Amino acid sequence: MSEFDHFEKIRVELDGNVAIVELCDPPHNFFTLELVGETADAYEALDEISDCRAIVLAANGRSFSAGANFSVGGLGKSDRYKGHLYDHAVRLFRTRKPVVAAIQGAAVGGGLGLALSADFRVAGPEARFAANFTRLGFHAGFGLTETLPRLVGQQVSAQLFYTGRRVKGKEAVELGLADVFVEKQDEVRSKALELAAEIASSAPLAVQSMRATLRQGLADRVKAATDREASEQDWLMKTDDTREGISAYSERRTPDFKSR
Repeated sequence: MSEFDHFEKIRVELDGNVAIVELCDPPHNFFTLELVGETADAYEALDEISDCRAIVLAANGRSFSAGANFSVGGLGKSDRYKGHLYDHAVRLFRTRKPVVAAIQGAAVGGGLGLALSADFRVAGPEARFAANFTRLGFHAGFGLTETLPRLVGQQVSAQLFYTGRRVKGKEAVELGLADVFVEKQDEVRSKALELAAEIASSAPLAVQSMRATLRQGLADRVKAATDREASEQDWLMKTDDTREGISAYSERRTPDFKSR
């Protein structure tokens, strides 16, 4: 598919009525402007392909996405994508085709935000979901303050935000973070493809219409959420606690926060 050949961080394949958008920056698929921007570009292009009726968002590597790579300075810069990372994150929520995410490893921090941009999530035994921002000393992002409570409720999301604890695949389904659990790791993607194919067998215009109704206003709410999240992250990133949290994470030790 020549329209997708220029991508560097993702791969796109259309198999019948289901497209696979695969994150291809292993082993951890740390998100960058390039990765998120290319994913949004792919979704928008697939919106215009009538044969595509559903999308599977998958990953090549050990992690689905481990969020930002703080060991190399975070998000990095891009010659092709301008603006804030969250501008491109919001684009994911404005596209029209239903998305099933195949979570075969860690979906952590902003990687969790990417996972929750999908309509459904299939998790395997090695899946790990975590909103670990406070463990690093800063505020959640990627629209998670909108999407996480929408799925699991205010109380559960508050607990996950405040503690930063990791949730395994089976518990994720129990909480509502994921929709399907498979016992075998090598069946995560095939199960996601099976669900996407089932969606694709329904009338495509009706599915898109139902989706638009169910997600009405979601992209605008995510935009408002990311605006506030970015503002909170800006000042927290200047604190000693954030510097300590990131250092402790990189050095694999317990952080010593000082409230300053």
